[in-house]
Amino acid sequence: MDPLSSLLSGIRAEGSVVSHAVLTAPWTIRFADGAPLTMISVLRGGGTLVLPDGTERAVSAGDTAIVSGSAPFHLADRPGTPQGAHAAYEIACFAPHAECSGEDLGGIRWGADPDADAEEATALIVGAYRASGCRHEQLLRTLPPVLVVEEDAEVCAWLETAAVDAARLSAGSQALMDRLLDWALVCTLRSWFEQAGADAPSWYRGLADPVLAPALRAFHDRPAETWTVASLAARAGVSRALFAKRFTLLMGRPPLAYLTECRMDEAEALLTDTDLSIAQIGRAVGYADAFGFSAAFKRHKGLSPSTFRSSAAA
Repeated sequence: MDPLSSLLSGIRAEGSVVSHAVLTAPWTIRFADGAPLTMISVLRGGGTLVLPDGTERAVSAGDTAIVSGSAPFHLADRPGTPQGAHAAYEIACFAPHAECSGEDLGGIRWGADPDADAEEATALIVGAYRASGCRHEQLLRTLPPVLVVEEDAEVCAWLETAAVDAARLSAGSQALMDRLLDWALVCTLRSWFEQAGADAPSWYRGLADPVLAPALRAFHDRPAETWTVASLAARAGVSRALFAKRFTLLMGRPPLAYLTECRMDEAEALLTDTDLSIAQIGRAVGYADAFGFSAAFKRHKGLSPSTFRSSAAA
């Protein structure tokens, strides 16, 4: 499994009811889900994101924004203090005892609004993503507090059509909206990584490199194999010295340091999300015995595997 697919396996749109909103200014939306990731696609109109630290980021038609972190934030139709808007809504569908429905959510009109002026109304698709286990934390570490990607106009039109269809609550609409949001998240992140250049995660830059990509894919597909710099260089089809030099230059650390880091991140997820024994987890990430794995994990994470598992469960 490639690194992005692995990271996204811990975060999904499941049971999402926030689908398609059409609003006429002035308005503000407070996002209080506590979701680790929230995605907002602006299909028509625009607004201003107000992050928890007060930072403002304008978004307009064709923009998709991903906000990371669980702290509440706002989206307003204009810059300034969002609490002063005439129409204020709150989205907190993941909160205990929250009452949300696809037809009506805090006064926001769902689906196409025949009375809204197309020139003035703002149409949004909003998705809040639930976390499963700790893999989402590894994804969040690679992202800024907010990222914005500009989408093609045809993509926006297709998204709005799909959202309107899902909002009708016909058979399969919930699954359609969930999968639509998952698809949109993957596409948006891939677009942002491609545009980020040197700011993209090192593993993403490495997968785009013709020399490193074969070795990285082989390792991520089979992390338990006994990889060496020489065996990875053979996968890349270059000499050991050239591979090590190029790897360190592009990835920011030597090959074996990267392998250990990835193995420990995978072990962290397995310790948190599964009931596998310490020895089983050690073998899954390339260690022959529990002792060697425990020593490596403590060196890298500062805690023994058993202590880490206990603290994560507390």
